[in-house]
Amino acid sequence: MSKPPGTTSSTATRQIRPPPLSQHLREFASRRDAWVVLARNMIPVVGIYAFGWSAAISVFNYWFDGLTALAAIVAAMVPRALRETQSRKDHATLVGNIVRGVFVWLLLVGIVGLPYWIVLIPLHDLLLGNELRRELAHSPVLWFTFGSLAASHFWKAFRMGYDTMPDKELKQRARWDLYLLILRAIAMFIMAAHGLYFILVPLMALLLSYLEIWPDRAIGAVFGDPSRLWEYDPGDPTSNRRLP
Repeated sequence: MSKPPGTTSSTATRQIRPPPLSQHLREFASRRDAWVVLARNMIPVVGIYAFGWSAAISVFNYWFDGLTALAAIVAAMVPRALRETQSRKDHATLVGNIVRGVFVWLLLVGIVGLPYWIVLIPLHDLLLGNELRRELAHSPVLWFTFGSLAASHFWKAFRMGYDTMPDKELKQRARWDLYLLILRAIAMFIMAAHGLYFILVPLMALLLSYLEIWPDRAIGAVFGDPSRLWEYDPGDPTSNRRLP
């Protein structure tokens, strides 16, 4: 007996409840790599509370890191999108393709990265304040650090091979990566909107650790079965949820 249209999509998009905290703790205690991940993400927390590091720089680093990673993934997929949407009758020049690519990239970053732009509203005192601008203006080391961070994201994204992946693998991989980055921005917004500025960095350290250790559970709790992200088709009228 065949399944009615939309059954597969409905099953795939059903959120998966994470296991209880006790199971997370048992798994964490038994995994050496999990301790390494937590220790790495706790470095800014120790720096702020023990050595007087700037909270504004740390929060900006979380925001900038997520946004540039998202922008890099989008940039890596733009050439393929232009190639697949360009008909044989089109005879665009190299310059024309570059202009189209930059325009499409900016448009997609503006849309897909909307959570990162929205989070600027509750975090404007930290991310748009005088303290951050002053520190960035007088520290070439910070410019080099953030520039290197952005460059590494673009290098990694283009090495992933988004341009040559089969369609199914591309959908699965790209959505997996983008959804995790979007979850970061949404979490930052929720924390900031609830006035948790004073513990924002520790909470972000825990969140990033969770997303790195159990990415499938984070995705499953919000977007559904993480192994079937490729099935979600925004253009399919039988789909029960419309995801990017």
